[in-house]
Formats: sequence, C-alpha cells, structure tokens
Amino acid sequence: MKKTGLLLLLCLAMSVAATAQQTDSSSDQAAPQGTLVTTGGFPVERVQTPTSADLYCGGFVSKDLVPNANFVASGLESPNTTKFANNDLIFLAGSGYQTGQQYEIVRELRDPNRYELFAGQHTMLKSMGQPYSELGRVRIVDVRSKMAVGHVEFTCEPLVPGDLAIPFVEKPSVAFHQPLRFDRFMPSNGKASGRIVLAKDFDLLLGTGAKIYMNVGANQGVKVGDYLRAVRTYQADLRDPVDSLSFKASTNEDTQKMPASIEGHMFTKTKGPAIHVADLPRRAMGEIVVINVTPTTATGMLVFAFEDVHVGDQVELE
Repeated sequence: MKKTGLLLLLCLAMSVAATAQQTDSSSDQAAPQGTLVTTGGFPVERVQTPTSADLYCGGFVSKDLVPNANFVASGLESPNTTKFANNDLIFLAGSGYQTGQQYEIVRELRDPNRYELFAGQHTMLKSMGQPYSELGRVRIVDVRSKMAVGHVEFTCEPLVPGDLAIPFVEKPSVAFHQPLRFDRFMPSNGKASGRIVLAKDFDLLLGTGAKIYMNVGANQGVKVGDYLRAVRTYQADLRDPVDSLSFKASTNEDTQKMPASIEGHMFTKTKGPAIHVADLPRRAMGEIVVINVTPTTATGMLVFAFEDVHVGDQVELE
C-alpha cells in the first residue's frame, strides 16, 4: 500500500514538473524586436486540438457541386420517423452502392434569413461556391432492392430525407499545437490571406471550437494542418453600423483644454490632436487550424480565441 502511494506521488510530481517546464518554455519565448512580452500583448494560448468529430463535422464550401443522384430517401420507421441518427437503418436512393461501402451524408445549405453579416458577404460567398454541412457516415448493409439499406454509424446531427450521399473519404489528422505566446499586435507577414466569409450554422460571433469557411485555399498554398490567425483593424469597427457609434461618442473630459477628435468627428471647436483610426495597430483575436481545403476555400476550426471572432474578419497564414 505504501509503495502504491509513493508511486502515485512520484507520477504526480513528474506531471507537475512537465507542466511547469512547458509553461516556462512558453513564457521564455523571445519577444520580437521592437516589443516587450507582457501578459496583455502576449498571452499564453491554450490550444484546443480538433477531435475526430471536429474533422468530420466541419462542413465545406466548394465550387464543384456535390452530385444529387444518391440521397437519403427514408428509414426503417418511416413515415413515423423523419430524422435519423446513430444505429438507425435508412434507405438510400440512387445507384452504385455495394455492400460494405461507407458513404458520407452531406446537406446542401441555404441561409433562410438572407441577412448579410458584412457588406458584400453574399457576393463573396457566391464566388466561393456552394456551402455544405457534413452530417454523418453510413455503411451499406443490403443492396437487394431498388434502394440500398444503410446502417448509420456516426452522426453530427440528424439526417433527413433529401440529404446527399457521397463516397466516404478518410481525412488526415491535425498535429497537436504546443502552448505558445500569442502575439496580439503582429504586423502583416505578407503570406496568404483571406477573410472569414461564413461560419457553421450561420453564426456571427465565434469562439473556441467554432467552424469557419474562408476564401483562401490550396491555390494559395494552404493545406490541412496549417494555422492562420484572425485579425481585425479598427477601421472595420469604424465601418460597422453598431461599433462605429462608439467612435462618435465623446471621450473627452471637461477639464481638457484641447480635446482630441477621431476620424473627423469633432467634439469641440478647439484645435486638439487628431486621432486617425487607420494608424491604430491591427489586433489578432484568435488562431485557426485548417481541417479541410478545396482549391479556393478552406474550412477552419478556431482553436484559440482571445476575444470574439466575427464573420468578416481577416485571416492570415502563420
């Protein structure tokens, strides 16, 4: 009993030492020239590694339309059941099915709200292609009738009649990212850049774990496992119909002899200093790992977020 207790204490000590060493290595990261490592400017990021469910439930945007010849037609308990999940038996219409084959079920998406989250979003998304959600995986167990019978092995969300079936393809795993200092004010590095044009479930405000779709892809050298950072300039806030109101509000004190002005919004007739929003440093909000690519688009997962990331924010390859 004593030996077991000593062994547990030893394992605990080793774990604490390893964690401390990892933390020390991240805190000892050298500061870039012209800056000083501080908690506010260089927080230590704790990255969430994508799971298998993240990889296979991410969705994608593609210019190549998914064929609609093979699709979910019904299920064993139809018509009383219209949504299907793990271990259900479903019927697949179409051709080319073989016993033992695996098929991925995807859904061609449309936004029922038709609301632009940033100016030009719909035009930009149309140029990227058609968005699809990835719903689950089915294994064919019977092909003796006009429709194939499939066993649902995994679902991200319920399958419904009309969802499309395409041959299943294994996806590459994403390597673990060690904790590092996150540079919130890093200038542009000139590498491939794009924009977050859409998010899974048509979300706007995004945090760690969110899936996003960007207008940069393999043609720009982006590949699965690459990391990008989400960045935003204060000019983007100036263009936002809500956030821009804060710029128009006075920040001055009655005791100031020469109050400042921001972007031409003068609060006083005195000749105070002018603050140009374009001169403010851009800020980084989070880090994204690529989990799927097409020639012109990429699906990413937000693995670290220091603040809310917005659809419309810029992304830059690290």
